[in-house]
Amino acid sequence: MREPPLIRLLPDGRRVHLHDGPIDLILEAWGQPAAVRAAHRAAAARMNGLLDELCEELAILRAPVGPLSPVPIGLVATRMRAAVLPYAADGFITPMAAVAGAVAEAVLAAMVAAAPLDRAYVNNGGDIALHLAAGESFTTGLIDRPDRPSLIGQALIRAEDGVRGIATSGWHGRSFSLGIADAVTILAREAADADAAATIVANAVDLDHPGIVRVPADSLDPNSDLGARLVTRDVPALTAAEQDRALESGLLRAAGLIAAGRIVAASLHLQGVTRTIGAFAASPLAMIRQETEPVRRMSHA
Repeated sequence: MREPPLIRLLPDGRRVHLHDGPIDLILEAWGQPAAVRAAHRAAAARMNGLLDELCEELAILRAPVGPLSPVPIGLVATRMRAAVLPYAADGFITPMAAVAGAVAEAVLAAMVAAAPLDRAYVNNGGDIALHLAAGESFTTGLIDRPDRPSLIGQALIRAEDGVRGIATSGWHGRSFSLGIADAVTILAREAADADAAATIVANAVDLDHPGIVRVPADSLDPNSDLGARLVTRDVPALTAAEQDRALESGLLRAAGLIAAGRIVAASLHLQGVTRTIGAFAASPLAMIRQETEPVRRMSHA
């Protein structure tokens, strides 16, 4: 019999840590004290059985999505499939590309349903689901590498912007990537959608280079949903022109997703070079483009 999920209030007295197997959440809520306590209880209750729910359909969730692929039954699994389905016609993708975001969404939904909250977030390893009441806002930091986070800017998300999901992907992250981006951060309407899009854009930041080391995903993890597909394990120092080519490829993919209404904004990072697309009016995200341009020039020296 499995141990129950770990549920604990962190020393700051505000944030809650929920952990069960690969699911590792940090959440926080703002509102009346009774409402916050009710939201915490609801999050803990939703966490119970969530991993088991996913494991029951793991074979389906690890299979590529397509016209003939099986459809899961569970609410979180169904949400995962819906988030990746728009990309199925473009090539291989499985519902696992949206698992972190979909789990964060599910726990946040339970919190919001349990009590009136001003603001709340659920952070699942960097993939974040947000709740913002009217007039509220949330500031998130942008990092250039998940394995050694360094804050390179901030994005102000206002309730009226409609962004409720943030996700980051890249070859340094906890999941495998087909591309060479150090990090790609996506802002989208929902967390599962941001998660899937971050995978897609991070994969697109790429180029042919003899020094890039790629190995079959299943040689690193026999259970990987990517099977024998080659994933990035090392990227040598690239020239300015090579960095530009790889980033332009990712920006082109992100621009298409913005035009299609699938994401709101993206921030792409590669070896000290940062590019952004889809800024909000009067948002600090719009300033990142100006702030990082000198960094880009310095990296070319």
